[in-house]
Amino acid sequence: MSETIEQPETIEQTVEPVPPPPPSSSLVEPDDAPPPLDIVDAEIPSFRVLRDARAAVFVKSSYFDGFRRQVEALGETGEEGRRRGLGHWMLGEYERAAELLTAHESDPVASFTRAKALMSLRRFDEAAQVFEGLSKKYSDLPPPRGGWYEAKLEAAIARGELEAGLAELEKDLAETTTEFEDSAEGAYLAARKSELQHDYETALDHYQQAREIDVTLRENLFHGAYLAERCGLDDMALEFYELLIEQPPIDANVLFNLGVLYEDVGRDQEAAACYDLVHQADPQDERARLYVADARAAMDMYYDEDRERKEDRLNQILRIPITDFELSVRARNCLNKMNINTLGDLVQRTEQELLSYKNFGETSLAEIKEILHSKGLRLGMPREEAVASVELHAHRVYTGENADVYNKPITELQLSIRARRTVEALGCLTIGDILKHSPDELLGMPNFGVTSLQELKSTLSEFGLKLRGE
Repeated sequence: MSETIEQPETIEQTVEPVPPPPPSSSLVEPDDAPPPLDIVDAEIPSFRVLRDARAAVFVKSSYFDGFRRQVEALGETGEEGRRRGLGHWMLGEYERAAELLTAHESDPVASFTRAKALMSLRRFDEAAQVFEGLSKKYSDLPPPRGGWYEAKLEAAIARGELEAGLAELEKDLAETTTEFEDSAEGAYLAARKSELQHDYETALDHYQQAREIDVTLRENLFHGAYLAERCGLDDMALEFYELLIEQPPIDANVLFNLGVLYEDVGRDQEAAACYDLVHQADPQDERARLYVADARAAMDMYYDEDRERKEDRLNQILRIPITDFELSVRARNCLNKMNINTLGDLVQRTEQELLSYKNFGETSLAEIKEILHSKGLRLGMPREEAVASVELHAHRVYTGENADVYNKPITELQLSIRARRTVEALGCLTIGDILKHSPDELLGMPNFGVTSLQELKSTLSEFGLKLRGE
């Protein structure tokens, strides 16, 4: 198969606008849904065939389970190994896909699929090498060239070399053909370039253009949705995110972002469904559990405000991601492997549990203790004690003139859910805490855009206050 490459569609071809795949994110399993691809015997002449068949695997749980059994029954070498690797990619099992498809670099479909898996694993340098080889072999096809350029850009960003990566992308785009410029990949990379240059209006136009050419280009939908959200264009962001969730497997961050947007526009039931999907997939995800509770509470007409006030301060602290703190690489890697993502995850562990983990020593433990102490917490702390400690810690912060205003809890402000969660993520409990941060710091937080910033400024102005640096 790898030698019969007469059709330019061998890897993937996007000439006409591609309609979205059938919705597969519904909680109701349709009885008449077509069965998924027969990974054992079906002809797979292009990556596009593989990609378009992927959604059907996730339509029904019985389809998913049956497809997985079919994949796992295949051997790991020869043609069966190639098909098994393609099947693992369809299931979202990228590590196994990349591993099995390594042996099939001469096959363009297998090679392109492996590169896609490596991108999902954030192994950008490896993906760039595979895409580069394909783009040179199939120089007239936009997908491998677009993949190569994107992989190089992401690798540079991951190394902290944004300016160098952007300069190389500009050089690459300047040397492309008109055919590439007019492709979805060309429009998408033009959007990334404009966004990195802070030309957001042009970037959004390019994201829209890429979506109109190929609605299945997942990376375009994600980046377009995120930028639209940051710019306060909720309708556009919702449109992009809703197209994205029709193309499973769905990333948890997409569901979180979409849930926040749903809450902003008062669609609390749909927001709860998004968070609940994450929670079902990972019952240990504390953030998903808390977000589900928030969304469901918003659906209730009668709300226990006294109980909410009592624990809200602690909940704000527990939601803060570990990534918000300065940690050594060793400590961060250990926590990540232990599935500790928030302070809520961390406070449930004991010193003995942490020290028993490989490579986690006294130095890392001291870092963790310092972080928790700064928030009035400690390892293995009972919830009742944590509530009291956080309250006491918060009320010791501001004294003197304007202390009443500065110590006012943010829960008493009429902030939208998006704005409240952003200041919570920064560790803010009171108005005084918010005033320590500048507009640029806030705009650098996920899911916080110009609209949310104006809302926060307006709220502070009611007390005659401004953010730091204004």
